[in-house]
Amino acid sequence: MSLSWIVAASLAGGTLSAGAAALALSLRTSWLAALVSFAIGTLLGAAFLEVIPHAFEKGDAHEAAAAILAGIVGFFLLEKFLLWRHCHSERCEAHEILARGAPGRAGTMILIGDTVHNFVDGVLIAAAFAHSTELGLVTALAIIAHEVPQEVGDFVILVHSGYTRARALAWNLATSAATLAGGLLGYFLLPLLERGQVALLGVVAANMIYVAVADLIPGLHRRVELRDTVAQGLLIALGIGTIAAVGRLASHAH
Repeated sequence: MSLSWIVAASLAGGTLSAGAAALALSLRTSWLAALVSFAIGTLLGAAFLEVIPHAFEKGDAHEAAAAILAGIVGFFLLEKFLLWRHCHSERCEAHEILARGAPGRAGTMILIGDTVHNFVDGVLIAAAFAHSTELGLVTALAIIAHEVPQEVGDFVILVHSGYTRARALAWNLATSAATLAGGLLGYFLLPLLERGQVALLGVVAANMIYVAVADLIPGLHRRVELRDTVAQGLLIALGIGTIAAVGRLASHAH
C-alpha cells in the first residue's frame, strides 16, 4: 500500500503543478498571493501538528530536535548552492540576480534547482508514508499546496526569460517527474534506514518550516495594508485547519 500511495501522491503533485503552470499567465497576482498564504498554513500545520509530534512519539525528542535543526541548516546551504529558493511571482530576487550575473543561464539554473527540489520532495513524501499513511497524506498535501504556487512562479519566470510557453510547460512537466523519481528511490531505500526514522521525520519537518519561514513569509511582508494582512492571516489559518481536518479524517479512516 505504501508504494501505491507514494506513486499516487507524487503523480498528483506533478499533475496539479503542471496544470497550474499552464494557467499561470492568466492567473491574477492576488490569486497567486492567496495560494502562497494557504501554502504557508499547510506547511506549518503539517510540521507542528503532525510531523513533529510523530517524531517525538517515535523516539528520543532530543534526536528529533537535533534533526530539525540540522535540516534547517542543511536546506539553507542547499538554497545557497543550488538555487533552491521558491519563486512565486514574476519578480524573484534570486533569479533576477542570477540573470544579471549570467544572462542565458538563468532558465537552466531555475530548472536545475526545481528538479533537485522536486526530487527531495519525493523522498520526503516516501519518508512520511513509511511512517504511516496518515502522516504521508498530510505531508503530501502540504508539499502539493506549496508546489503549485512555486511552479506557477517558475513558469512565468521561464517565459519572461525567453522560453516559449510550450517549451516552458514541457520543462515544467519534466522537472515535476523528479518528484516520482525521488518517491520511488525513497521507498526502496528507506527500509535500509529504518533506525533513522526519527531523524528522517525531523528533516521532513525542517523542510516544511524552512520553506514557510525563509522563502514564503518574507514575500507576504511586501503587502502591508490591513486588508491584505487580514486576508493573509485567514488563508494561513485555513491552511492549518485543512491539515488538522485531513489528519483527523485520515486517523479515523485507519
